Amino acid sequence: MFLCTAKRDKIVSRMKTLRFLILLLLALVITFGIHIGVLFVMKLPLFSDKIMLSYGVNFLLAVFIYLIIQQTLKKNGTQAGFVFMAGSALKFIVFFAVFYPFYNQDDVMQKTEFTAFFIPYAVCLILEVAYLSKQLNNQPYSEENTKDTDTLNKSEKKN
Repeated sequence: MFLCTAKRDKIVSRMKTLRFLILLLLALVITFGIHIGVLFVMKLPLFSDKIMLSYGVNFLLAVFIYLIIQQTLKKNGTQAGFVFMAGSALKFIVFFAVFYPFYNQDDVMQKTEFTAFFIPYAVCLILEVAYLSKQLNNQPYSEENTKDTDTLNKSEKKN
């Protein structure tokens, strides 16, 4: 019985991950299409400002961070927030190492340069936060947390 439950939980976890990856990819593809369309309408260069690299790097970082947080949730869910913050720090490090030197060559960051990085960053961040907050809200409580909650609920009922 336990083996079947463990297998089922593993399959469900993989399906959630696959669903997130597909949603993230679709959201970025659609956003990229709109982004390129706006650049086209505004008669701006379509593939400048490392736009392709930006979408690709943001996708890969979001996938990496999501997978690490998934593993953290399985082992020690209380650490997931810290892992998420570390992932955000990683994104900033990548931005300043890969993109900022290119964008700041003329000592001015143009709007197109900013949007080339920020739009895919924001899309990934929104989807990561939405999915991970949903998973955190669905985390089972430990026995210790449940006892504390039961004690708190009983004391609230008395008052």
